[in-house]
Amino acid sequence: MREISLDRLRTLVTIADHGSFAEAARVLHLAAPTVTLHIQELEERVGAPLLSRKRGEVVPTAIGETLLAKARRLLTDAGQALDDVQRQVQGLEGRVRLGASTGAIAHLLPKALEVLGRDHPAIDVQVAVLTSQDTLVRLAQGSLDVGLVALPQSAIAGLVIKPWRRDPVVALMPASWPCPAVVTPRWLAGRPLILNDASTRLSRLTSEWFAAAGQQPVPRIELNYNDAIRSLVAAGYGAALLPNEGDASATQEPRTVVRPLRPALWRRLGIAHAKQVARATQHVLDVLGELNGRRENG
Repeated sequence: MREISLDRLRTLVTIADHGSFAEAARVLHLAAPTVTLHIQELEERVGAPLLSRKRGEVVPTAIGETLLAKARRLLTDAGQALDDVQRQVQGLEGRVRLGASTGAIAHLLPKALEVLGRDHPAIDVQVAVLTSQDTLVRLAQGSLDVGLVALPQSAIAGLVIKPWRRDPVVALMPASWPCPAVVTPRWLAGRPLILNDASTRLSRLTSEWFAAAGQQPVPRIELNYNDAIRSLVAAGYGAALLPNEGDASATQEPRTVVRPLRPALWRRLGIAHAKQVARATQHVLDVLGELNGRRENG
């Protein structure tokens, strides 16, 4: 069965609005025979007359009125669909799917999302809590647009992975402990520890930090949720190694203290995305870079 062309419906609506084949041809920038052909094709498809002449004016028949009502809605919907797509192409609106760890979502994204909401209110950022590896897999599959991932990462075909920021890793300890001014691997290895689990890049970093000093401590518990780790430290359960992301949350808890590490340890983050991105995604990348980026030598 042949489908009805939107161009034919637009011709019918224009004739009905202006009451004239000739005026419709002028408005649509079509030759008069083309306008006549459009109506003939519609009438053949419907199987009934759609227009009639009354007192020198072209008016719809009863069947024509029914089709006109449907045609107007279809043309409006089609026009709105094109406008919506064009707004996305222009970066005025759209959906951006972003993957990141709980820590990055809690402490690094809020300001960026605030700026995006102010400057690009029609861009919907959908955030998923993911490990770096899951984020990269989904980016490669095309089910994510932007990812905040721990560095370093191996190159992945089709993806751009670039440095974004680095944050110092610090020791978070119960305030009741007698804590030195600077924490070393040897001192910390002898205390109860709450560390990130093996699914995280931070787990590898801290293991290497201890190993470089000849230490291999066994933690009391391993977690992948930094806020839970902070709560356990505040309860006196043990000490933790966490990135200092520039927020005040770690120092606002009176039951904990924060100390720098010696040797220093850094958690590096990168931004990952496809090589070609939509404009809405580029807006997100621009805001992330402007607000939260720290150079590797910063």
